[in-house]
Amino acid sequence: MGAMKNGRDYCKVARRYAEQVVSGKIPACQWVKRACQRQIDDLKRKDGDPGPDGKPKDWPWKFDRGRAEKICRVAELTPHIKGRWTSRLIVLEPWQCFILTTIFGWVDGNGLRRFRKALVVIPRKNSKTTLGAVVGNYLLAIDGEPGAEVYAVAVTKDQVTGPSGVWTTAKLQVERCPGLREEYGVEPMAHSIVVESTASSFKPLARDADSLEGLNVHGAIIDELHAHKTREVYDVINEATGSRTQPLIFIISTEGDNAAGVFAEQVSYGQQILTGNHEDDSYFCIYYGLDPEDDWTLPTSWEKANPNYNVKSEHGVKVLAEDLASRCREALKNPASQGSFLCKRLNVRVGAKEGAVNMFAWRTVCKDETLKIENFYGERCFIALDLASTSDIAAKCYLFRRTGTLYFFGRYYLPAEAGERGNPNYDLYRGWEKLGNLILTDTGPKIDYDYIELELIEDVRHKFAVERVCLDPANSWQFNARMQKELGPDKVQDVPQSWPKMSHPMKELIGLITAGKVKHDGDPVMDWMVGNVMGKTDAKEMVFPFKSRPENKIDFWVAALMALGTEMSLQPASSAYDSVPIAI
Repeated sequence: MGAMKNGRDYCKVARRYAEQVVSGKIPACQWVKRACQRQIDDLKRKDGDPGPDGKPKDWPWKFDRGRAEKICRVAELTPHIKGRWTSRLIVLEPWQCFILTTIFGWVDGNGLRRFRKALVVIPRKNSKTTLGAVVGNYLLAIDGEPGAEVYAVAVTKDQVTGPSGVWTTAKLQVERCPGLREEYGVEPMAHSIVVESTASSFKPLARDADSLEGLNVHGAIIDELHAHKTREVYDVINEATGSRTQPLIFIISTEGDNAAGVFAEQVSYGQQILTGNHEDDSYFCIYYGLDPEDDWTLPTSWEKANPNYNVKSEHGVKVLAEDLASRCREALKNPASQGSFLCKRLNVRVGAKEGAVNMFAWRTVCKDETLKIENFYGERCFIALDLASTSDIAAKCYLFRRTGTLYFFGRYYLPAEAGERGNPNYDLYRGWEKLGNLILTDTGPKIDYDYIELELIEDVRHKFAVERVCLDPANSWQFNARMQKELGPDKVQDVPQSWPKMSHPMKELIGLITAGKVKHDGDPVMDWMVGNVMGKTDAKEMVFPFKSRPENKIDFWVAALMALGTEMSLQPASSAYDSVPIAI
């Protein structure tokens, strides 16, 4: 490692990459463009420059080219450890130079690192594990932290120490890099990588470890955060950095099929920073993927999402066009493969792996976060309630139609005891309750129907021109009887949750979503439930919604089908989307 200099100007490479992304010369989605623009703007900033409100703002950070260059030089003295490039030294691509120089280059007046968390979301086959291993070894041996504790984190120990795990990759890098061992005293052991002279260690860590307590984290490489079903490990790592002066939590992940949970939370947080809706100078985010208008079947879209797409570097690791083309053809022929291709190779969040709904359309063209239900007061409305369980979520759906487009809003109720620890959805429910998306009714183990009744009466009498309130007669018949008495029998519509009643509106709604004729406000509970929807088809080609696991709730979708089916029955003519095919 003594030869720490070479001819590359990594900061120049990174700056040029950022400029070419922003100018459009390098294809990239809006989140990559925003990350690059953020760095360009930051490099121009000075202390006292006006902030968004026009007032002078403190800017305590400076860009240290030496720090930025050092991590890149170390990376390029590290060998590849698998594939056709095994034993050859890594050659960083411009996008990798951008990420590393940005994260490690910014420091405060005391020379302490600005970025304490970094989120890199990128499709498979773009060398994210290699990058994570390099960062882990750097934090262990070269970051200058006495007694550094660095962890490679995954859901299970097999994932983190398996052949493709970050920790295994880091260990093999050390074994094949004598310069790192000799100059910094790094030694690979059976269950850790250590630097005895500084009492530092780099270890694998998983949720199934015997204990997650007593950690004092300087660095953590969290691999595939989307696979973490709970936030337990993330929260432990996050809390365990408190006594370090410049810790770094480095999250590397592909997208997943969970619209909630800690990974979705981190993505949303990072994107809020990139849009300027939230300010956090300590958080770096870059998200490689597609824009809403992109056609996922085109090579131009594949290039956007995959920064290593057909790279020309002699020693680079390519994402081969031929491989993506083959997988795209498979996805077009086999709907079951489509979700996997979109999610893992193009970084598009999907719902259930074999879900019935086009979640790319749902989360892009159908999503409009500017929508407010208050703007629909006084309009014709259909309301449906799925009260299938007295001990779990009850969902209310509001349906409006404006010039051929359907608008959906949701409201959700949960017994307080169902939101306690032990429920598999505890983290989701508590998070949504804090955000105001979920109402925990204070009635012990059962839904507070009185609360729902009062809100429903308010909806009908004072807020909307409610055409029908749709209820399943097989569930909560006493509730139905009270609502008929209170609102009048002409307002309450019995809608059995049967194959004939569900099939036609389900086909219709799936077609309208694909066509972009549905709008929603991005409500996370609704998004989660729609993503959980799967479909069964019978011999008569009727379709019925179901969920793959009991905890994967679909109550809003069921309510939406009840509302839409009723609304369609009152339409004078059939929809143009009746024949839209459904991919189950």
